[in-house]
Amino acid sequence: MISKNKEIRFAPHYLLLILVLLSTACQVSKPVDKILEEFHDATSEYVMVTAHRARTGNQDYPENSISAIKHAIDAGVDIIELDVKVTLDSVVVVNHDQTIDRTTTGTGNPEEYTWEELQQFRLKLSDGTVTNEKIATFEEALKLAKGKVMIDIDLKTSNLKPVVDVVKKTNTLKQVLFFDSSFEILNEIISLCPEAMVMPRARSYETADSALQLFETPVIHIDDSFYTEELTELIRSENARVWINALGERDEKIRNNQIDEPIQNLLRFKANIIQTDESELLIPYLESKGLR
Repeated sequence: MISKNKEIRFAPHYLLLILVLLSTACQVSKPVDKILEEFHDATSEYVMVTAHRARTGNQDYPENSISAIKHAIDAGVDIIELDVKVTLDSVVVVNHDQTIDRTTTGTGNPEEYTWEELQQFRLKLSDGTVTNEKIATFEEALKLAKGKVMIDIDLKTSNLKPVVDVVKKTNTLKQVLFFDSSFEILNEIISLCPEAMVMPRARSYETADSALQLFETPVIHIDDSFYTEELTELIRSENARVWINALGERDEKIRNNQIDEPIQNLLRFKANIIQTDESELLIPYLESKGLR
């Protein structure tokens, strides 16, 4: 029995060990850590699912909205694709089209408004129903996604610095992809932030090869027109994943319970990231095939 008056002393090396153990115990694994582990393993059989404009197939949430992002996270997607613009007063907002006519109660180019002016408008559902939601800031979206899911930033603006600044401010760089078809735009992103992960879009086998030489990219976005086994072998040999879209006709078939043919077609040469508007249907299908 230790006397109440007797001081307990630990040797320095024991004290260091205790501190290390306590530190390790306090490091809680986040959902995005597992996603990133899979993402950076190009040879994994795990097929990642991207929610296009944060859509999941549920029509109750406006595209590119905070409610859609929350629902996509709950649905278990790996990546959420968001489109970004920059207002007159340099606020980065989430919006897809050249104008806000289709998606909000307003009209015109969002980059010709201030942030405060945009707040007067409300988002619409895909059927035109007006909701109570407003256009989201990119900062809101990243704070919501932080530690939970990857974000693919579709750069719908030439004003890139504010976008990079928001990513840095929210400390979400490791879970963010910068996407654009222009290699020049991606080079500008890298000049602003050398550690940024960029996703080039290839238009042919040759441009995919060039992209792999130009960028230390973990993923290449490809199109159906040149999707071959030779192409995916090239991309995966550089430890990069292969991104392909189910958007349009394939998503329509998924919606109509004809999922086998379109998805098997997308997977035939081992593409391993699928972007879709129907992730709530695609995820359980892939799970049933042992691909998640």
